Amino acid sequence: MQKYTKTAILLHWLMALLIGATFALGLTMVEIHGVTPTKLQYFSWHKWLGVTILGLACVRLLWRLTHATPAYPNIMPEWQKKIAGLLHGFLYAMFFSVPLAGYFYSLAAGVPVVYLGIFPLPVMMAPNPELKPILKELHEALSWLLMSGTSLHVLAALKHHFIDHDDVIKRIIP
Repeated sequence: MQKYTKTAILLHWLMALLIGATFALGLTMVEIHGVTPTKLQYFSWHKWLGVTILGLACVRLLWRLTHATPAYPNIMPEWQKKIAGLLHGFLYAMFFSVPLAGYFYSLAAGVPVVYLGIFPLPVMMAPNPELKPILKELHEALSWLLMSGTSLHVLAALKHHFIDHDDVIKRIIP
């Protein structure tokens, strides 16, 4: 059985953890009414996690483009291999589009992003009250799409492990 490289495995699980944490933090922070110090801190952490995910997505994409992925088992039907490829492509697209939509939403709201409270990210657009609600909805919709795609990914992995009894999931387990 071929496995992913140690770097690919690390990036996979680190991003899974960070995406889950960022999504949970996003759900938590929007439930806090008003503007409170806690809510503002959660927004900062959410943005920092988003920037980290975007950076890791760049590294992960470069790694994926320069390192072969392990082959699927021969017993796996071709249609499943094609759907797996489409789902992986979709997830990669979400790794970039969700944080970028959040970044531009923050800029449209007139709130620059300062990574870790130290490093200001470039301000690529002026505040835009008309665009702000559109980017907010886009960020939220893309986040839910990412979670839906992630859920499908997890369910497929579990199906392969517990129903098909093949080695698909073992390729990414450290």
